[in-house]
Amino acid sequence: MRQSSCGDSRQHSVSGPAFGFLSSAALKQPNLLTGTASLCSSFFYAMNPTLKSSAPSRVVSFAEANRIVREHAEFLGRHVIASEQTVPLLQSLGRVLAEPIRADRDQPPFPRSTRDGFACRAADLNAGGRLKIIGQIPAGAAPFPFGVAEGEAIEIMTGAPVPSGADCVVMIEHVELDNGAVRLLDRGQDTAVAPGANIVPAGAEVGSGEVILPAGTRMAAAQIAAAAACGFAKVSVLARPRIAIVATGDELVEVGQMALPHQIRNSNSYSLAAQILTVGAEPVRLAIARDDAAHLKGLIHTALEADLMLLSGGVSMGKYDLVEQVLLSMGAEFFFTGALIQPGKPVVFGRFAESDRPRYFFGLPGNPVSTMVTFSLFVEPLLCAFGLRPASRLAQARLKEDFRTKTGLTRFLPAILDADPEQYPLAPVVERIAWQGSGDVAATSRANCFLVVPADRELLRAGETVTVLL
Repeated sequence: MRQSSCGDSRQHSVSGPAFGFLSSAALKQPNLLTGTASLCSSFFYAMNPTLKSSAPSRVVSFAEANRIVREHAEFLGRHVIASEQTVPLLQSLGRVLAEPIRADRDQPPFPRSTRDGFACRAADLNAGGRLKIIGQIPAGAAPFPFGVAEGEAIEIMTGAPVPSGADCVVMIEHVELDNGAVRLLDRGQDTAVAPGANIVPAGAEVGSGEVILPAGTRMAAAQIAAAAACGFAKVSVLARPRIAIVATGDELVEVGQMALPHQIRNSNSYSLAAQILTVGAEPVRLAIARDDAAHLKGLIHTALEADLMLLSGGVSMGKYDLVEQVLLSMGAEFFFTGALIQPGKPVVFGRFAESDRPRYFFGLPGNPVSTMVTFSLFVEPLLCAFGLRPASRLAQARLKEDFRTKTGLTRFLPAILDADPEQYPLAPVVERIAWQGSGDVAATSRANCFLVVPADRELLRAGETVTVLL
């Protein structure tokens, strides 16, 4: 099935994989694990795969296809050994830590006030007398040179260090000022202020030398803030796997070219590249593969230099759908050649395993919605082997309207999820949108999820809980 859809069209060569594969003989050479010059790699396999493949022309259920992919992902994850890259802190966004981040000092490094108010002794404050204000401590100020004595208070700001002698901070709205002194307001049962109130003790968040972010952590805004607070201007992260993209078909032209009436633009390379970037990998877009076995074979040879190869189109039953036969002629083995899903039924998963480096590939259907759905369902789980996390996830919602379909296929249909708590206070509501099939990228671009219809369900009723793919 060919791509059916409506920048910069630079094409890239593959300089080599970001992930190498270590042979059994090389295991005896520990120095190979300390560098990447010889293999151009960032990850090495500690042993050769032993998972068995099935014969071609094997169409399986969605559950079985999912199980097969995850089985291979688990295997790869058990045997991959990563090298590291050091990057500036902000460039670690979305990356996976290769080494832990440890606190360079106690956090907070001093007893920290969590409120604007007055630092004093709780016993003095609760006695009801006037406490003399002896100074002020703004955030960022050096520690107060004197401690707080009996009958005294110091005005303090949020984030400032609590002076010695004080064991609480009373909020400014809970006191009254009286000619250079402060007195606790009577608020009934809530009047008393306990020792420790509104103070975070030094080291309460994390102690000096403790791990604040373990290796394997995916870096997002909070993690970057934690690393910055520990003084890490640069961090060590896992290398990004390189994912080669080969779109196939004589009907394709690049995005920046004028399309003739019988041609369509190569949108799949861009959607796949966007999905690859979203999960934290590096896309490598290669030239369009024409409907010629020799040309396709040459591009596949180039693509197999990457860590994973994605082919878009050419996996259906048409006369010019050459992907499977070319792969087979090159010695590929197939784990499945179709899944009982809509869209994306012709999806193919396999590998080349005749060398020390097993090279996995997916053949994704050419229609753009099929391409995107099969990437989410199958490619993302395999990428977990490289330390990445799937960007897609499943959620629950209530169906807005009845939906009837045929059984036999697990369906992933473009839909709109409305989570407005005022309009739908009990649960988000999902509504399927009209579309013209797996080539309708315009309708899919208006959707924000896919309604998941189980293969054995002919009718979904309005109001019932259903699954959506986000």
